[in-house]
Formats: sequence, structure tokens, C-alpha cells
Amino acid sequence: MAMFENLSERLSQSLKKISGKASLSETNIEETLREVRKALLEADVALPVVKDFVALVKERALGKEVNSSLNPGQQFLKIVQAELESVMGEKNESLNLAQQPPAIILMAGLQGAGKTTSVAKLSRYLSEREKKKVMVVSADVYRPAAIEQLKTLANEVGAEFFPSDPSEKPVAIVKSAIAAAKTSFADVLIVDTAGRLAIDDQMMAEIKDVHKAANPVETLFVIDAMIGQDAVNTAKAFNEALPLTGVILTKVDGDARGGAALSVRHITGKPIKFLGVGEKVDALEPFHPERIASRILGMGDVLSLIEDVERKVDKKKAEKLAQKVAKGKGFDLEDLRDQLQQMKNMGGMAGMMDKLPGMGNMAQMAQQPDMTSQFTRMECIIDSMTPKERRNPDILNGSRKRRITVGSGTSIQDLNRLLKQHKQMGKMIKKMKGKGMQNMMRGLGGAAPSGGGLPPGMFPRR
Repeated sequence: MAMFENLSERLSQSLKKISGKASLSETNIEETLREVRKALLEADVALPVVKDFVALVKERALGKEVNSSLNPGQQFLKIVQAELESVMGEKNESLNLAQQPPAIILMAGLQGAGKTTSVAKLSRYLSEREKKKVMVVSADVYRPAAIEQLKTLANEVGAEFFPSDPSEKPVAIVKSAIAAAKTSFADVLIVDTAGRLAIDDQMMAEIKDVHKAANPVETLFVIDAMIGQDAVNTAKAFNEALPLTGVILTKVDGDARGGAALSVRHITGKPIKFLGVGEKVDALEPFHPERIASRILGMGDVLSLIEDVERKVDKKKAEKLAQKVAKGKGFDLEDLRDQLQQMKNMGGMAGMMDKLPGMGNMAQMAQQPDMTSQFTRMECIIDSMTPKERRNPDILNGSRKRRITVGSGTSIQDLNRLLKQHKQMGKMIKKMKGKGMQNMMRGLGGAAPSGGGLPPGMFPRR
């Protein structure tokens, strides 16, 4: 399920009609805005947010800005995009960690919102991308499993874990953790707090005490995007109790509506700083309003995709492949397997396509189990070959093919399809001077606005 899928589809439809118009009248602006309003309400955007948004777009669209423009329809689209950005906060607001270490981050939110997982994701983000030494502690004494869960996750992401015990008081835990973070020269201490299933006075009183003891530089509110309108009310209550500095929106990959993302900033006045987009510990993205607005309007988010590629593509392998192709040696099946694995690292085909202009609906297609199993099937076939066969697929005769398909539990058609795709990808890689995935994504990013363009044969029919 792609984030904002329903909203994106509805908005694209209503805006398509107006974007090609050579002149705009109050009537067709009103008509389009009625559609936009409906689309936003269906996406579970809070009513006050919808009202303000529509009023601002209307005011700008009826003003000089559009009338004096050479292309009024396109100009109207730009206004909608700018106002969407503005609702979500205009630009990415990063964490404010510029202080005497340890910088303390307090995580707050209801039970089940994904706080503990978000602590791990944020630890990984800070250590990998900001090169910080991170310590984590759980002040959730009501769920012994929460302390264990954090310990396991901290281990997985390489963060230092400060042990706590359900018999201790949350405030005492926080004070001990701060002392330990200072001793071990941690740059950042992230404090996980207790959540409840609903907001109650006892919980609010306790988290206020914990906040006072921690005196955090960042107080992040973790919220589940899938609870829609309720998300906004919860955010409001926490915002009144605590001086929040930002929001982490989790489970956005499960919410096709996206109402919470558009409402939270407007209601709390606090920026969304990160999006949690999946179960894995590296599935945390900085929130860029301008990129999300572009995604909602079906214009893709090529910048995030390129950043993804830069971060997750194995540079050494890319260089090795480039040198190999430069020397006139072809792209063999081991290289293809490398490329398939790198694609998987980037969230598979669906994860990449969701960020390409006009490809949102294709991303749905790519998410079908059949599509995901294609990659696995291709890898199984390559694994069933001998190193010699991988390096020189031309030697594959009938008996070799039969042995490979029996070994990988696939059919001759599967193997022939793989060989055909390998040839097509080889030609493409040659054109791209062998940089493979890196250049392919850049190429797609450049080509996408004029209708995308995936490598031929990337979507085999079965």
C-alpha cells in the first residue's frame, strides 16, 4: 500500500482537468476546489485543516498570481503544491542536537504507536548518518517486555543500552541513565517512555515528571498514521501537556490516505521530523514537506530515491562493475544477482517506483506477491548455476538448463525469461558505463517526468 495513494489518485484526477486550461474562471476554480475538498476529507484530513487549505488556495487562485500567468492551469497546480507544503511545514526540520553532550531526546506517545521501534530506528539513523554515539534507555516500567524489546533492538542497531528494572521509578531511571551517558561520552541519550492505550491523567502526570528530570533538547511525539482523525486529538492532548518539539509519524506505509500527515502540523504547530515507513530498523526517513507534496500530486520524489541509492548501493561493487564493462568484459549473471540484491536493499521494486513520477499505481503492481517472488525466483536460478555458467551464460545447453531448473524448482520458461532480461539489462548497463543501479536510478529520475521508463522486461508477465 503506497502512502497517500488514494489522495494522490483523487487529487491528480481533479487537477488534471484544470491544469491544461488556458484561462481559469471562478466557476472552474470553485469546481476543482470542491473536488479537492472532498478528496482531503476522504483522506481523513481534519476539517479545520481542509477549510483553511481550500480558502488559501482559492484566495491565491483568484488573485493576480494566476490571471497574469502564461499558463494559468499549471500556475494553479503550483499554488496547490505550495499550500500543501505549507500545511506540512515548508521544509525539513532536523533535530536540534547542538548542545553539551549528551543531547537528550524524549519519546512520547500512546501504546502501540511504535515508540520503542522508533527509538531503535532513530538510534540507527543518528549513528549511521550523523555519526553520533547513541545510548538508549527504557523508562516504561509497566511493560517488562518493553525493556527487553529495547535491549534486543539496541543490540541490533549497535546502540549502547542502559539497563532499567520494572521495580524502579521512571524518574530515577532517567537520572541514572543521564549520569551513565556522561560517563561513557555518549553524544545522544534517547529515553523511551511508557504509553497507555488511551490518554489518562496519571500517564500525563508521570511523563511531565520524566520530562522535568530529563530536561530534553527534543521531545518527539510518536504517532500512528493509521489512526487518522484520532491521531490529531492525541497530538493535541500531548502538546498541551508537554513542550513537544516535533513528531515522528509511524506506519505511513500502511496508510493510503495520509490524513494524519496533513493534519498534525496544522493542529499542533509542531513539525513532523521523521516518517516511519516499514518494520526494518533502517525504515526511517527525514520528513521533507516539499517532496511529500510532490508525491501526493503524483510528481514523484526523485530526490529521496537518489539519496536512497547513494546510501544503499554498494560503491565498491559499482566501481568493480564499471571497470569490468570498461575492459570490454560483459555483464554476467553474478553481476545481475548483485543488482537484484541492491534493489532489494532499497525496498524492492515497489519501494523505488513509489518515488518515481507517475509511477504510484505501478508501485501497487510491483507490490503484488508475484512481483516480489520474481526477484527471489531469479536469485534461486542464478544460485543453482556453477560459477562457470554464471560467468558465461552462452554455454547453457539443454541438459545444463534442465539441471538448473530442477535444482531451483523453476521451469525452463523462468530460466529463459531470466536470460532474456539479463541480456536487456546488460545492454543498458553498457550504455550507463557499468555503474548499474546507481546510474539506472539517475536515468529513471531524469526520464520519469516525461512518462517514466523502466528497463524493458522488468515486469515479466507470467
